[in-house]
Amino acid sequence: MKVETMKARTSQPSAAVAFSNSFLLGFALVFFSAIGFCTHSSAHYSTHQAGSDSNYDGGGSNISSFSSFNKYIMQSYYEKYENLFDSDFQDFVAQELPFGLCEVLPHDLSLVVRPPILRRNLIGKGSHRHLTSSIRVNIKPEPIFELPTHHCELIIIERLPSGVFADPFELQHLLQRGAYSAIAVFGDANLELPSFLSNRTSVEVHMDIGHNFLLRRDKESNINIELPLHARYPPLDESGYWEVKFGMPDLFMRCSIEGTSQNQSCLYKMPEINGSELGYSKLVWKIPSGMKAHAGIVSTLTFVAALMSAFAIAATSIFHSGIASGKHLKES
Repeated sequence: MKVETMKARTSQPSAAVAFSNSFLLGFALVFFSAIGFCTHSSAHYSTHQAGSDSNYDGGGSNISSFSSFNKYIMQSYYEKYENLFDSDFQDFVAQELPFGLCEVLPHDLSLVVRPPILRRNLIGKGSHRHLTSSIRVNIKPEPIFELPTHHCELIIIERLPSGVFADPFELQHLLQRGAYSAIAVFGDANLELPSFLSNRTSVEVHMDIGHNFLLRRDKESNINIELPLHARYPPLDESGYWEVKFGMPDLFMRCSIEGTSQNQSCLYKMPEINGSELGYSKLVWKIPSGMKAHAGIVSTLTFVAALMSAFAIAATSIFHSGIASGKHLKES
């Protein structure tokens, strides 16, 4: 009898421990559910932007630079500014970039190049799209002066709107396939953050447009770019959709004179895009979002489901602990 009593007593602490573990697990489920319930009410109205690295590199460095040879414009921007704002970027372009420092190439690119024509489109469905851009560049037919032998690259900067990001690993695959000469992603490093907690990102693309580009008088060059984009979790909206509007890309050209050192290359801002073609460049991406009217119901049901799951786990644990204790008593 003493042995049976001792075994029965030893089985009681094990049941208590099992109940304690189950209770803690259930409490954790309810706690995190409550956090989600409280977060929903304040997240939509929050204006706080989560801090992040100024630029992101899939390989581990601060800058997602897949070509160490090129100097990225956005790299210089993020050395001065923490986040991407259109007004800051426009001031940076106007005041910081070294335009018009060439001695043998034209100081103003508009003297040689006509305003480019841009056509854009969003391809795909759902939360994963491809932004395609077709840029048509014409060189003016009338010669202004003789130009030396040179090599040029086109630089396209996409300042992505809030709620959209580009995956650096996908862009790296495009670079490895030879689609671009260089590409970099700058902005928020956390790809899982919802749109109301994330900073804007930007993509800078470098494309080789060949030798003596400015000497191709009265010739048309078509440059096509395709960027895979992804939507972040949008804030709540009454319509059930969150509209993301794309602005104009920023176009630059960098030319270097053959036979000179690399620091003598010339940076240009491309002429403004024709106003008649602006309609092709303004795109809207409607991202499905939750509705405010449903937020309270969804949060309440989630909380109740988590609470019931916690009690079910605790009850199941206690039941199995009781069966195990009964078996020990019978065996003794």
